This record gives sequence, structure tokens and C-alpha cells, in this order.
Amino acid sequence: MSRKSSLLPGAILITDAHCAPWRTSFIDFLQALERGEVQTPQLILMGDVFDMLYGPIRRTYGYNTEGIELLNRLAKRLEIIYLEGNHDFLLGDIFPDIHIIRREDQPLILTYGDKKVSLSHGDTVMGWGYELYTALIRSPFVLGILRRIDDLGDGFIVRWLEKEMKRKHHCRTIEGFEAMTRSRFSTMKRDGIDIYIEGHFHQNCEFEIEGNDYINVGAFACNERYFSVQSIPNQPLLREAVFRKEPL
Repeated sequence: MSRKSSLLPGAILITDAHCAPWRTSFIDFLQALERGEVQTPQLILMGDVFDMLYGPIRRTYGYNTEGIELLNRLAKRLEIIYLEGNHDFLLGDIFPDIHIIRREDQPLILTYGDKKVSLSHGDTVMGWGYELYTALIRSPFVLGILRRIDDLGDGFIVRWLEKEMKRKHHCRTIEGFEAMTRSRFSTMKRDGIDIYIEGHFHQNCEFEIEGNDYINVGAFACNERYFSVQSIPNQPLLREAVFRKEPL
């Protein structure tokens, strides 16, 4: 689909919901959006929205049927931008009416008034080891082999992944996160960006990097946080809300 260029007032940003049969609050949020209890002109999903959703691995669709169907229905009436993460990728065929932004096409640069806003899942400039890993897991050849093995083994790879995902703790503080982020950004091209927004790290914090605003958006999986773009002068760009306690 065509690339969008503007961040809209009232847009909602959600990252790292890690939706799965054992973690369904994101489904509840989408249902509230469909019923009109939560309203937005633009929904931006910033990756790891699903705990396991890999385009070529159809067995992962079964874990996420309701979420897939809800998003596809919402996309008929609402602009949705989906930045792929490291838990959900190669999604173009699953979501034909959603603007899918692959990792290699991130960051997505949107304008908001006179500001340029950079949006990415956040797993970039992570070192050569991570780059090799992320290239392998997105390789159609590698995924084809894994799919065949998984099918022959009656889904044992996906079941193993499920077990590992259930063990993960998504809400921990990363010591030295600000210093690590400054180091990552020291090697990036800036290109006149005013505001950087990332997910992936689940830190829910913001600070300045050489005069530019950096925001690490909090994970929806932790306490159902989501963020809306507000157009109030002299106020932060994003307003945080908690879905069940403070719907917008």
C-alpha cells in the first residue's frame, strides 16, 4: 500500500502488546475500538503486537485468528500503520489493507506540523550478531525449512516457542538504557529529525539526544498503556493512557 506521510492529531500508538491466547488485553482493546468506545483517526502499531506471528508460518495464524480478523475489519474504516517487530514479521499477505512497514524500511518518517517524527520498532543498530539473527529469521529459505520441520513434527517448533514466550518477563527496567540509546544513536543518520519514537525496549521513558526528543514508548503488555498524539501547544507530543482505567 502507499506510504503515509503525516502523523494525525488523535492518532493512537501501541507497541509490544505481545498478544497471545495467554495474553488477550489487546483483543479487548481492538473490540473497544470497533465498538467506538475508543476513537482515533489513525492507529499505529509499533511492532511485537503479537507474541508469535510469522507470515510464512501458517501455524502461528491459529494463535492469533481473532486479532487478525479484528485488525482486517478495522482497516476497512480506519488508517492502520503496522511497523513489523521481531515477534511479528512478513505480514503483507495477512493484512492486505494495512500499511506494513518492514524492518528494512524503518524508521518511518512522518510529519506533524513543522516537526519530522521518526517511528521504528526499535531493534536497529544492535550489533552484527543481532543483524545476522534477524536476517536469518526473516529468510524465506530458512523459514521454509523450519515450516517443513515443524509440520513433520506436528508443530513441535511452534509449541517450543510458545513455552519460551510464556516464560518471558516484559516489564523490567534496563540498567544504563539511556547511555545505551545514546551510543546507538551516535552511529545513526539524523536527516533533520525532531522526535524519535521507538518501542521494543519496554522502558516508557523520554530524554533528549543532542537537542532532539527521544521517546521509548511503554509496552501495552505491561499495564495496557497506549499513547495518543495531542495537539495542545507547549505540551508533550504523546499522552499516555491505560486502557481499562483511563480510556480516551
